[in-house]
Amino acid sequence: MSKYCFAVDLKDDPIAIAAYEEYHKSVWPEIIKSIKDADIHVMDIYRVANRLFMIMETGDSFSFEKKAAMDAGNDIVVQWEKLLWDYQQALPCAKPGEKWVLMNKIFSL
Repeated sequence: MSKYCFAVDLKDDPIAIAAYEEYHKSVWPEIIKSIKDADIHVMDIYRVANRLFMIMETGDSFSFEKKAAMDAGNDIVVQWEKLLWDYQQALPCAKPGEKWVLMNKIFSL
């Protein structure tokens, strides 16, 4: 098992933030399937103000390249990502086109 943590911001608008959270109360079944098919066992998203923090725990067969290829070939995932990007905004340190930024672990107990 591997663990990855990511961050992205939401647009700083209470209505947009509420809408984003509403989508996550009933994530489309195709999205859940795509996550599981990529060998992601745990995916938790937390929010403080307009900052989102995601924790992913993955199995041994998970790879970012494989997940990206699977997503690009799945019209429902592309639609979901496009929809949610309307509510998200890139972190200042994000590369062009990058949404969720992989965080570096700096402490562990």
